Amino acid sequence: MFRDPFPIFLTDDMAAITAFYRDLLGFSEAYRFPSSPLDDPEFVVLSLGPAQFGFGRAGSVPLHGRMRSLETGNRVEVCVYADNVDLAVDFLREAGAPVLAEPADQPWGERAAYVADPDGNPVLIVARR
Repeated sequence: MFRDPFPIFLTDDMAAITAFYRDLLGFSEAYRFPSSPLDDPEFVVLSLGPAQFGFGRAGSVPLHGRMRSLETGNRVEVCVYADNVDLAVDFLREAGAPVLAEPADQPWGERAAYVADPDGNPVLIVARR
């Protein structure tokens, strides 16, 4: 039901963090939203071999509604792809995982929802539409 997990690091300086991983560690950009290179991205995925890291803006309010910042302790999230977001969230809900954001279609072309792990970390459940 689940596959392709990767961490999402939340940052106050998207340009600096992506330059570090890209220019110093050899990662390459696999995805950017918005996709225009002229816009400051809200979200970037960098790849190195089979591994991927996501980077999102710390000051933004994500789908789950919890502010991303050092002060709130929300600096890392986990992203996991699912075959079907709605069924995956129902399964996790029945297992006792708190649902932070119900499944919804997103402007970047995925269906997404958030649950919390036992420590309260947001877990993004997504599927390509």
